[in-house]
Amino acid sequence: VQLAESGGGLVRSGGSLSLSCTPSGHTVVTYNMGWFRQAPGKEREFVAAIRSSGITLYADSVKGRFTLSRDNDKNTVHLQMNSLKPEDTAVYYCSSGIDYPYASPLLPDFYAYWGQGTQVTVSS
Repeated sequence: VQLAESGGGLVRSGGSLSLSCTPSGHTVVTYNMGWFRQAPGKEREFVAAIRSSGITLYADSVKGRFTLSRDNDKNTVHLQMNSLKPEDTAVYYCSSGIDYPYASPLLPDFYAYWGQGTQVTVSS
């Protein structure tokens, strides 16, 4: 399984960016798809996830600004990021994993597969 990420880049505060992730080896419908980010010197943190059921989850820090969706026909998930802030600056990672009991999709350990990461930089 490989996760191909695209998007990211440099944007001014208040601007928008879109990230995409396309898995090979499974579909976005059968797996839970998540996004995490990691800033320099910080731990990897949860950003958003879309369950195989279609339910979306968001970190409090991005609620109302980020939207995660999936395109089943293109087997791709999209993370639309609006009203970006300098504190959103990080490497963003796409991830995928299947459901298993007592595991939280908000934690990195839930996910078996990871993309290589894409840099998002928000200037003030």
